[in-house]
Amino acid sequence: MPNFRHRLTRGQQREYDRSNAVRVIPVRVTPRNARAVQLLEWALTHADRPRTQRVAQVICDELCAVLQVPTLRVEVKETRPSDRRGELHGLYESAGRSQAISIWMLTAKRGQVVAYRTFLRTLVHEMCHHLDYQLLTLRDSFHTDGFFQRESSLVRQLLKVATRAAAAPGRPSGSADAERPSTSR
Repeated sequence: MPNFRHRLTRGQQREYDRSNAVRVIPVRVTPRNARAVQLLEWALTHADRPRTQRVAQVICDELCAVLQVPTLRVEVKETRPSDRRGELHGLYESAGRSQAISIWMLTAKRGQVVAYRTFLRTLVHEMCHHLDYQLLTLRDSFHTDGFFQRESSLVRQLLKVATRAAAAPGRPSGSADAERPSTSR
């Protein structure tokens, strides 16, 4: 039992335990989502914030559609806010009917673009908060062991299908609505 659990109300403890019990969220990764996960790496490598935001939005939209939960807005911002405790990587906000994820693509100290897998994991982490409320109908979204296992599970599922799609011989070059990077020189 985590050190802080005893400080939660009985209702919060029940929500904590419900969250902890769900370890996996099986998801069908659509071809559009697999392509967006691939393009996310390209957009980050090229420090293209607008394209990174569009592709991150597609990833979340596709997950929401497959899991049949309300969509949310994704905003990719530049430099992470920081203080002496560390840097903020991402933020899930739920105010009334509006849900949004803010995610930062540059580190605070060095101004470097965040690594692809770190960015994807942060995006999925914030998406998991959304799924806690919308899919699992939890009243609170705690960082339980189950929460982190759900996050890891979703990241693995996305990367597995995106990697398989990238390696497939004769694969289609992607759809226009998944935002293909230009190859012109």
